Amino acid sequence: MPTRLSNYFLRTLRESPSDAEVASHVLLVRAGYIRRQAPGIFAWLPLGLRVKAKIEAVIREEMEAAGAFEVHFPALLPKEPYEVTGRYTEYGPGMFRLSDRKDAGYVLAPTHEEVFTLLVKDLYNSYKDLPLSIYQIQDKYRDEARPRAGLLRGREFTMKDAYSFDYTDAGLDASYQAQRDAYERIFTRLGLEYAIVKADAGAMGGSKSEEFLHPTPVGEDTFVRSAGGYAANVEAFTTLAPEPRSFEGLTPAEVHDTPETPTIQTLVDAANESHPRPDGRSWTAADTLKNVVLALVNLDGTREVVVVGLPGDREVDLKRAEVAFAPAEVEAATEADFAKNPGLVKGYIGPWSPEGAVLGEESSTGIRYVVDPRVVDGTGWITGANVHGKHVFGLVAGRDFRADGAVEVAEVRAGDPAPDGSGPVELARGMEIGHVFQLGRKYAEALGLKVLDENGKLVTVTMGSYGIGVTRILAIIAELNNDEKGLIWPPSVAPFDVHVIATGKDEAVYQAAESVVSDLEAKGLEVLFDDRPKVSPGVKFGDAELIGVPRIVIVGRGVADGVVELWDRASGERTQVALDDVAESFG
Repeated sequence: MPTRLSNYFLRTLRESPSDAEVASHVLLVRAGYIRRQAPGIFAWLPLGLRVKAKIEAVIREEMEAAGAFEVHFPALLPKEPYEVTGRYTEYGPGMFRLSDRKDAGYVLAPTHEEVFTLLVKDLYNSYKDLPLSIYQIQDKYRDEARPRAGLLRGREFTMKDAYSFDYTDAGLDASYQAQRDAYERIFTRLGLEYAIVKADAGAMGGSKSEEFLHPTPVGEDTFVRSAGGYAANVEAFTTLAPEPRSFEGLTPAEVHDTPETPTIQTLVDAANESHPRPDGRSWTAADTLKNVVLALVNLDGTREVVVVGLPGDREVDLKRAEVAFAPAEVEAATEADFAKNPGLVKGYIGPWSPEGAVLGEESSTGIRYVVDPRVVDGTGWITGANVHGKHVFGLVAGRDFRADGAVEVAEVRAGDPAPDGSGPVELARGMEIGHVFQLGRKYAEALGLKVLDENGKLVTVTMGSYGIGVTRILAIIAELNNDEKGLIWPPSVAPFDVHVIATGKDEAVYQAAESVVSDLEAKGLEVLFDDRPKVSPGVKFGDAELIGVPRIVIVGRGVADGVVELWDRASGERTQVALDDVAESFG
């Protein structure tokens, strides 16, 4: 039976939603695919569910081809498994937590590693049962602080998450590659360009992590790639640090008056004017050591101040800082933080010097001090002297001060060398559409998932985790396939194969349209039939453009001459075809 618009649950909108930021959000709401319920939370309407089901079908086919079995877990889960692994705390405010009437604790699952692990523990106990790959397509819940862009970043979203279970590292490698290959097939079938980049595992943990990013200007992730094949999310990019240098021949550090120089630029200007380099080259921002004060908010609510030293021509990237200092949240230090740490002289902060003799006076902030990887032993810097109006010139790392460690928090710039030596990198924006992890034994160890190996010895199972954002993919496909009039779905995921429009008031037109619909359905095509009798052709055409079924048949005045019009939504081309040949024209 055809789907008839005369009684279909659909209302299109002429106005854009006021909170919409991107084309996919605007069009999916206007065309009647989704409807907002709260920030980051949407109801799915019949058209939206049809497209979602098409995407899920592709995923299921490729998961089956990769040897994975489908299961389905609740979204509402007890908190205890997450407490055992530590993620009940580590997820911080991003996890929805709630209690039932008996005050038992539950979560709305942001991800399901724990319960998948416990399911396999409950059922399997021998290496003969492995390898095993199981997956689900299920809703996830994360309390995003700033849900935005419709389905691209929401608080409720549909995800395919798969998990592999092996008892050897070689087995995990094979399972990981099988899932990775399946992802490439899925995204190719869905017509999505992707880049596979090295990524940070974040709260998931694990040894290996790769993201599938769709390059798009509206992407929330920045990634880098080189002509030689290196690719990484900026959070996972590692700086190619210079080799340490010898201290031989380096002059002692000197403190100079540098009044009114609280910024890097004012410091560089003052240095060139009053303290020129002996080699005649001008000082630049790259010669200075900028000291940025960050506040780390730990999971227990405590607050720690840390100072990060980095070349003065670089800025701190807070997303990279969040990875470097995880699981703590990172923010700029406040006036209250400075008030509690009087050793921090704003604008003139410098690294801690335990001896102090080099500078002629004690210069200790007493605060943890970490540096950018470029700050290696033997490099000399202009930096704050921890005294208002004074800087140190020629302060040498490893000779005059030692850091408490190195951290990757500096911004990554186009032209930076790739860490694998494959050349300079370029920056691009992308949206995460998939993520694959080698979790290793983190969750199995915490939850006691062990099996007997060939020798009858208990060994801990090693796991992989593989996620695809189903609803995000739908939004990206909508983002890629539209024009000023509406959506233009690719045939593989379109809600219907054909949209038949009957125009006018002539009963013969509607009878002919019924015949066309019957012929198309006989060929196995899914048909949306606009049979609304009292709706003008202009409104019907506008709705067709908005809804975005890629192939449209217009049955109208041409029926008297035995012809109808075929409309290709993507190209805009319209051609006439004999009424009796419509079905054949669809192959």
